[in-house]
Amino acid sequence: MTESSTPSPPGPPTHVTLTPARAAELRRWFWALAIAALIFLASSREHVASPGLTKIDDKFAHFGVYGLLGTLVCRLGSRWPSAFWALAVVSAFGASDEWHQSFVPGRSTELNDWIADTAGATLAIGLYWGWGWYRRLLESPLRRRKAD
Repeated sequence: MTESSTPSPPGPPTHVTLTPARAAELRRWFWALAIAALIFLASSREHVASPGLTKIDDKFAHFGVYGLLGTLVCRLGSRWPSAFWALAVVSAFGASDEWHQSFVPGRSTELNDWIADTAGATLAIGLYWGWGWYRRLLESPLRRRKAD
């Protein structure tokens, strides 16, 4: 048998050029994944600190944190159908978070927590896609906002 005379394909690139658009996309993924990881870590703790002002402080926390996560996941898409996908993903993540808590000593699963998760994500995603001025405000860099 003789060796083939066809050249072998080139190896992997030795360097990758990071364009500003690609860097912005990576930052968006980073923040969405970072908040999801923080939620998972907080859910893994036996006790999470609460100010104790009301009996439903945790529902406000669920609402706000999942609203933030909903906005961050929604920003990964570029058209309005991404809002529906973001809501589905964040709501499913909230349900899986509640299921995860059922395995943590001292924690329990609550349907009302999942409802607060989904409601927070719904409101945040609705504001993000429904109000252009709000979306532009969130998307503009802080240094540019400060100068205006």
